[in-house]
Amino acid sequence: MSALTLGMIAAFAWALHDICVRYLSQKTPLMASLLTVLVVALGFEIGLMVVTKSTFTLPSEAFWISVVSGFFFIVASLGLYAAFHRGPVRLVAPIIAAYPVLSVGWAVFRGADVSWLQWVAVLLIIAGVSVVAALADHGEEDVAPKGPTILFSLIAAIGFAGTFALGQYAAETAGHMPVTLVTRITAITLLIAGMAIRRLPFWAGKKAMPMLVVMGIADGIALACVLSAGGLPDAQYAAVAASCFGLLTIVLAWAILREQMTPLQWFGCALAFGGIGYLAL
Repeated sequence: MSALTLGMIAAFAWALHDICVRYLSQKTPLMASLLTVLVVALGFEIGLMVVTKSTFTLPSEAFWISVVSGFFFIVASLGLYAAFHRGPVRLVAPIIAAYPVLSVGWAVFRGADVSWLQWVAVLLIIAGVSVVAALADHGEEDVAPKGPTILFSLIAAIGFAGTFALGQYAAETAGHMPVTLVTRITAITLLIAGMAIRRLPFWAGKKAMPMLVVMGIADGIALACVLSAGGLPDAQYAAVAASCFGLLTIVLAWAILREQMTPLQWFGCALAFGGIGYLAL
């Protein structure tokens, strides 16, 4: 399976995750929900390791790289939640969706050969995602000051790029499942510590559990897909394709929730998938 295909699977999984967030964001404690999702994803990944009979062998260097990847992952998650909580989508989404530029830049730094046409394809994907997401925000509500919102969005973008780059790097020398496991455990540990310091509730509520379980499984599939691209040709394109999760969230909302999509949004979809199609050649 190619890195691009793994990235698209991750994008669909995270899109499903975000559809569920639409139902829960106003009804459950935010950090408790995130903690539940991470723990369920951890359980899913452990179960996957048992079923596939994967061994937990991780060289010392790969272990510590995975720990740093976990730090970036929780930073990205918190940045994303904070940015979208402040809004608006038209400001937040394009900044976060730009993280593939950092992912591809890291790959070039490590010696990958990326042509100017491939750079154009990456930028088309980012532009398409940004158009679809920005036009989904009608801008009718009051929004918080832009400065902190931009900062949180940048933190999320850097966090995702760091998570995927370091996780894939570690997976080149070790199985991707142990790397994913350490990344996940690190993120959970840091989140629990932060919640304890701030005395935030840990329980998201019984009613939210079924949907949080679905979100956790989707998150587990998505992160495993992106990190498992480590070692494959053009591994950076898994992160690029995964950035389409915001676009796919809105398309799924159109298909499932009957939300409207404008002709310009469909044009944005065409741009993004055109870029992905070129990278797949």
